[in-house]
Amino acid sequence: MSVFETLLSSDLLLFLIADLIIALALLSAMRFFTGAVDNIDTTDELAKRDNFAFGISLAGAIFGLGIVLSGAITGEKAATLPIEILGMSLYGLAGLVLIKLGRWIHDRVSLNQLDKNAEIAQRNVAVAIVDACAAIATAIIIRSTLVWAEGLEVITFIAIFSGFLISQTLMLLMTRYREHRYSRGNLGTSMQQAFTDNNIAVAVRHGGYLIGVAIAVTIASNYIYYDTANLMTTLGSWMVFSLVMLTAFTILAIIAKKLILNGVDINKEVDLQNNIGVATMDMAINLSIAFILTALLI
Repeated sequence: MSVFETLLSSDLLLFLIADLIIALALLSAMRFFTGAVDNIDTTDELAKRDNFAFGISLAGAIFGLGIVLSGAITGEKAATLPIEILGMSLYGLAGLVLIKLGRWIHDRVSLNQLDKNAEIAQRNVAVAIVDACAAIATAIIIRSTLVWAEGLEVITFIAIFSGFLISQTLMLLMTRYREHRYSRGNLGTSMQQAFTDNNIAVAVRHGGYLIGVAIAVTIASNYIYYDTANLMTTLGSWMVFSLVMLTAFTILAIIAKKLILNGVDINKEVDLQNNIGVATMDMAINLSIAFILTALLI
């Protein structure tokens, strides 16, 4: 019997259809949810004002939700269809809320020196790129916690939220570290000012680093056993392991850039000359190292 015939002759097809309908509904809801929360007419921004920056930002949020939903779908099917629908809906809604929460943290804490919504309304593509990459990075983290935690108990969602906060904290710390390095290498000017000045190269470089960090720290979900009886110890182990992976990723990325971009002054090209080509290379190296590190350790 073929795979297709197996689907038709079992209840699995109903489960797949239910998951697909819920996923499409939530992806559609993300656009209107974003508009309602930020008090923005999404149709006007996309089709009337042709605001490219808003489109990039919204695309990041929708793609991020798709990543999260893939985590909600992954794993064994529930015992019954109603439980499957409930689980998929709860995980999906939790992912949507956490993505918005992650973006709020990024806006108010990480990008505390600029008004993201105002910059995007003024078609600032650099800020939009950073925002989209932050949403994708947050989604990668949320997906790993959804796959890691099991069940529909309250403790499961506490574990998911806690893992999310730990990873967000690590990303914030690394953002501050990169801001410090940027200021030191550019006579005290700030990286956030570069975003405000619409330096797309700096945005692409930073966005690639955010996503690379997210991929690296989620390796912890494959090594830390989900134990509700010792949740605090489990989360502590998650944080320590994530720090180790973050350090390994950073060191390997630095070495790779020295080899691959030998003879190129990355800081000068990106920070001062807005060289998007070099920035894209930097982003590609970060993502490559993150994926290679993940493949080596899973």
